[in-house]
Amino acid sequence: MAQMDIGLIGLAVMGENLVLNMESKGFSVAVYNRTVTKVDDFINGRGKGKNFKGCHSIQEFCASLKRPRKVMMLVKAGQAVDDFIEQLLPHLEPGDIVIDGGNSHFPDTIRRAKYVESKGLLYIGTGVSGGEEGALLGPSIMPGGSPAAWPHVKPIFQSISAKTSDGSPCCDWVGEGGAGHFVKMVHNGIEYGDMQMICETYQLMKQGLGMTNTEMHEVFAEWNRGELDSYLIEITRDILGYKDEDGNEVVDLILDRAGQKGTGKWTVVAALDTGQPLTLIGEAVFARCLSAVKDERVEAAKHIKGQVMPFSGDQKAFVDDLRHALYASKIVSYAQGYQLMRAAAAEYGWNLNYGGIALMWRGGCIIRSAFLGKIKEAFDKNPKLVNLLLDPFFLDAVAKAQPSWRRVVSTAVNMGLPAPAISSALAYFDGYRCERLPANLLQAQRDYFGAHTYERVDKPRGEFFHTNWTGRGGSTSASTYVV
Repeated sequence: MAQMDIGLIGLAVMGENLVLNMESKGFSVAVYNRTVTKVDDFINGRGKGKNFKGCHSIQEFCASLKRPRKVMMLVKAGQAVDDFIEQLLPHLEPGDIVIDGGNSHFPDTIRRAKYVESKGLLYIGTGVSGGEEGALLGPSIMPGGSPAAWPHVKPIFQSISAKTSDGSPCCDWVGEGGAGHFVKMVHNGIEYGDMQMICETYQLMKQGLGMTNTEMHEVFAEWNRGELDSYLIEITRDILGYKDEDGNEVVDLILDRAGQKGTGKWTVVAALDTGQPLTLIGEAVFARCLSAVKDERVEAAKHIKGQVMPFSGDQKAFVDDLRHALYASKIVSYAQGYQLMRAAAAEYGWNLNYGGIALMWRGGCIIRSAFLGKIKEAFDKNPKLVNLLLDPFFLDAVAKAQPSWRRVVSTAVNMGLPAPAISSALAYFDGYRCERLPANLLQAQRDYFGAHTYERVDKPRGEFFHTNWTGRGGSTSASTYVV
């Protein structure tokens, strides 16, 4: 019997769509699911008459694959991945490749890669973004792990991935260990930020300006034809124009309580661990947390009254200000995300291709946008670019947007409407361009109460000093360290 090109474990919606994508590109696929009835349902349903082999055991599944075997798992992140690895190992041989395509936390992928490699096998942890439709029609794929595995999976992954307008695949090798899942995690963090900023813009239009859903639908449709052209702006346009069979505007019927699966939180924790100021995505995560205490907010609204000024300016001009503020904040979000990736690359010894990452995100994934082409151009021009805000294109874009950005933040404050992500983006921008921050006073405070020492502007960097501020502290100082 003919052996199959690749095998996939996990026939939930993403798994089904991904194998249908693979088969449509000419690859034969073995499929297995822990609940084996799902295998039969798929083979007799969506997979009927196609080049699939349904397997009812791990042993049968592994035996049906060409060498080196390529086994991809699309199962729930966590213990299930470790359990399947243990089930697979007795049936695999040196050089075979285990692939985790779920949303695993990157430290788990680092651990698993080392473990699987110690058994003589190869390991890939890959981010897959694009949702159900992306899995079927072409996702963004971000593989990392054992470099020797890449040539074996490259033809499959690049065939099934989304393509840019010039035909480039939105898939390339990211780096060693957990690099692939780290980049996917940052992608999801940026997704949190983009969604929150769009929601803040929506609230300022709806509650601040009193705009109807139809009016906002038209605004987002217009924005999607300009520099904000992106999947998230596109779907926001569609959501605001959608009515059910009874004529109800569905967006108004949805409870304002956001869910989250944890990848945004992981991104913020990674930023804290590496000492990176990922302020915008942090605010986006906390905004979801605040939305989750719905009952508390309903009760608080009965008792807490803010000082609110109604909007009194030119509505059309303010909508244009919102466009500029959203664009500038988006630049900051990506600037922070790329700084986090750069810090992680240094810490874990990854050689990340930053322009290539932008290309991988250019199509298929949730944050896909025209804007990402400019990020690729920035890193192509200067692979060692420290911060996107220093690239001439983005520097000019933010300079042009700055007056509008400040008007939006100040207007939101005056109207009593929260805009935490957009506001924090502006605060980061102002902090990053500030030659002297008030951290000199902060260091004096730390030295006063804890003898933590400080550096001086009139002495070489790296020399630390302590002051006996009270006359009672003596000259003994605490040890110093830098985050």
